[in-house]
Amino acid sequence: MADIKTGKPILDVLDGRTATRTPIWLMRQAGRYLPEYRATRAQARDFLDLCYSPDLATEVTLQPLRRYDLDAAILFADILLIPQALGQNLKFVEGEGPRLEPVKDATDLDRLRLDGCADHLAPVMETVRRLSQALPAHVALIGFAGAPWTVATYMVAGQGTDDQGPARMMAYRQPELFGKLIDLLVQATADYLLAQVKAGAEIIQIFDTWAGSLPQAEFDKWVIAPTRKLVALLRQGAPGIPVIGFARGAGMGHGIYAKTTGVDAISVETQMAPSAMADLAGQGIAVQGNIDPLALVAGGPCLDHAVDELLGAMKGHRHILNLGHGIVPQTSPDHVSQLIDRARKFEA
Repeated sequence: MADIKTGKPILDVLDGRTATRTPIWLMRQAGRYLPEYRATRAQARDFLDLCYSPDLATEVTLQPLRRYDLDAAILFADILLIPQALGQNLKFVEGEGPRLEPVKDATDLDRLRLDGCADHLAPVMETVRRLSQALPAHVALIGFAGAPWTVATYMVAGQGTDDQGPARMMAYRQPELFGKLIDLLVQATADYLLAQVKAGAEIIQIFDTWAGSLPQAEFDKWVIAPTRKLVALLRQGAPGIPVIGFARGAGMGHGIYAKTTGVDAISVETQMAPSAMADLAGQGIAVQGNIDPLALVAGGPCLDHAVDELLGAMKGHRHILNLGHGIVPQTSPDHVSQLIDRARKFEA
């Protein structure tokens, strides 16, 4: 491929070009660890108000860019906006997380409608449009959504669960019903992501946070197959849009996921060794990750070592430096600076 630089290192890596530097962004880089985020959050009635306010959502998305030398911003939103747009009741309970009216049977599923999703999610698209105009020239804008499997686990249980048991049980006992829910989510998610691209998103990330809770056969059925359909719809509606897949906990399944879903890059969790990441990258796919969020909390020599080890292993490969999951609230903002400074010095 011709070595034509975009001026955005993360796009160069995703497109297979030689980047000027290893691109860096961090999952949950806009969040509670930042005092400015907490101040902005206090201006919203609740978390959903923050997500649906273009003024506030734009502000919190931009906050980490003002502090840190990052190569991408990710839209501030939530994976459960789609169930709400489909008509499922949703609220966030402070200190406890999301609560939805569970989808238990065909009657509950029949209440969900694609009609009206676009209008419901229009404020999110306005946020994307504003961000696409506000970001520095070298910074790319990432749009995102939850993968159908992960979003379905919340819709069926009505909340987050330790083992995603309610959704797994529906998938075993009522596979036809569960399959209809997954198909609905594939279409709703494709529509949502294509609208983000139309509004200005340059990269899409698909978060399958609970992919690792399934055995292989079910992983193929409820993670890989729906993601493959979703990526195909994205390719049809937005040819050339780079897609990063994050099948958290996939373990040995990451390689199969990368080869069969059609994503351009995979984001991997902390448990994967840097040498295994390099092996995956050697198979022709870009790899994102995977510093331990708790090493970021610890800071100091252990963080420096983690950065050096990862960048050393990934030298010469298509790599996006990130965490294995999101920044946790107790993280010091200074430690984020340490991570970025260490990475930049490593490559200097």
